[in-house]
Amino acid sequence: MRVAFVLYPDFTALDLVGPYEVISRWPGAEVHFVASSPDPVRCDSGLTVLPSDTPATLPDPDLIVIPGSGNPLPVLEDTVLVEWLRGAAPKCAWTASVCTGAGLYAVAGLLDGKSTTTHWGFRDYLKALGVKVVPDRVVWEGTHVSGAGVSAGIDMALSLTERVHGREIAEALQLIIEYDPEPPFDSGSPAKADARTQRLARRIMLGDQPVRAAARFGREVVRARVRRARGAVSAT
Repeated sequence: MRVAFVLYPDFTALDLVGPYEVISRWPGAEVHFVASSPDPVRCDSGLTVLPSDTPATLPDPDLIVIPGSGNPLPVLEDTVLVEWLRGAAPKCAWTASVCTGAGLYAVAGLLDGKSTTTHWGFRDYLKALGVKVVPDRVVWEGTHVSGAGVSAGIDMALSLTERVHGREIAEALQLIIEYDPEPPFDSGSPAKADARTQRLARRIMLGDQPVRAAARFGREVVRARVRRARGAVSAT
């Protein structure tokens, strides 16, 4: 199975590496790292990955896995990746996203009328694109699977492994990577974190200029809603 892990500037390392540690151990897995160009790609915290392929050299993968990002909007304007995804994904046996990686599928029109999950901080943007967003950690929609924020990519990959190779292999791979989480705090989702923790988390995510970053994200949400409304009008 040809597996395409998608790379782009500012992707989140664990979104990629978590699923990779599971899926790369599949029987017969042929792993590829796909980016718009062959240049090294730096993640949002500094890790750099060398692409093995571009869309031109891998037009027909069997599985596509898209990681998310702490800076999720710029990649949505990468026409090379979006057009490749639009053509390749419908022919795949399986497709997957982690965190805000769901946004690329959405702008490619591949989540129309479908449900997905994503990082809690990105839900409003996907909803503005007309996507049905649910807060579950892993969500299946036919042959497409999505994981919520960052660490949920491991859960997503194990769930996908069960679908592709059966529960026995999935459980064995879970043991191999010793995925037996016992987090020291019970604040891993908005449903569990208190208000103070949520405020601090948002402040950290918004970076050194939180007001400007929040305003920019708000504008992008509004623009997404306007584009969707215009598309609906033109279609009538």
